[in-house]
Amino acid sequence: MQRTKRTLFAGIATAGIAALTLAGCSSTEAEALDNGDRQDLTIAVFNGWDEGIAASELWKAILEEQGYDVTLEYADPAPAYSGLTTDDYDVVLDTWLPITHADYIEQYGDDMVDLGAWNEDAALTIAVNEDAPIDSLAELADNADLFGNQLVGIESGSGLNRVTTESVIPAYGLEDLEYTTSSTPAMLSELKAATDAGENVAVTLWTPHWAYDAFPIKTLEDPEGALGDAESIHSFGSKSFTEDFPTLSGWLEDFTMDSDLLYSLENAMFNEYDGDDYGPVVADWIADNQEYVDSLTS
Repeated sequence: MQRTKRTLFAGIATAGIAALTLAGCSSTEAEALDNGDRQDLTIAVFNGWDEGIAASELWKAILEEQGYDVTLEYADPAPAYSGLTTDDYDVVLDTWLPITHADYIEQYGDDMVDLGAWNEDAALTIAVNEDAPIDSLAELADNADLFGNQLVGIESGSGLNRVTTESVIPAYGLEDLEYTTSSTPAMLSELKAATDAGENVAVTLWTPHWAYDAFPIKTLEDPEGALGDAESIHSFGSKSFTEDFPTLSGWLEDFTMDSDLLYSLENAMFNEYDGDDYGPVVADWIADNQEYVDSLTS
């Protein structure tokens, strides 16, 4: 994806080239903010990852109040990270380390900027309904028939899918289960339908996620450690990010958001609200958390 370029002048006679060059310089300067940052900003948002959508929508609202022209571009991780290395995207706020997105950072990290972690409580999970007759992944294979012999996953290109396929399934002998991958919304739809009907269900999930507040579910214990330890959620900028956005770079380096705050924002956006125009929802949340929000750009 190439960011749209503004065409400031067209059909100009050759005689006006010198004057237009000066005008072009003025236009470029006009697109810089008083704080030294470039005005237009493109945030890459991973499809289906609600904490990243929430954080991106929050920063979009905050930065637009500061005069930035912010665009959110949804993409899967691979094209998002590739786009950061070529400055097609400016920043992504949802990199999980040291496990989930490690392959992408190994491949693209030399041409990106790590702006630090803003949440330290991230973890990949396998979740089941709260009243399921098992409490551990070690019990799932022997009780697969109680779950329709199915494990419901999310996007095939996600880090969670890779960990599930390469680590969890072989570690616990789950090869005979039908492991389906589609999308996070599809997984959540199946989770809701099963819990509403009082049926057993097993899904790949993660924390922090609003589903843990919305549905009666529990995390299966992982005695083999196949899902890895708790992770941190980092912001990564493009190779030119600190040069193009010196002020925003500092804000994002200082950005922290604990899980309780994140849950409340996610609940407002994805559970209590049924729609995709998050602007008014985020504005209401900001009004309820104004002191915290003001601190992000202080």
